[in-house]
Amino acid sequence: MEDVLFSHPVVLNLRPTGQRKVDSAYEAIEAMHDGWPDRSTHSRAYRRALRTCRDALDGWQSGSSCRRAFVKAARSARLIAPGR
Repeated sequence: MEDVLFSHPVVLNLRPTGQRKVDSAYEAIEAMHDGWPDRSTHSRAYRRALRTCRDALDGWQSGSSCRRAFVKAARSARLIAPGR
């Protein structure tokens, strides 16, 4: 399984650790497992992003579709850094 890189990174605001730059499908999955707000892990956007990023690693989805789903979940969880 090969990692799928994003065209450009997604910067998250994670509390209390600060910002985190996510550059790939694998890093997106890791970010969703570590530091994601508990209340957001059951949202539809979170589940879709997790599934889409796993599918990207398996070659069934593109990196851009994974990034889009991840950004949507991060916005839903209010984790997107200001100005991004």
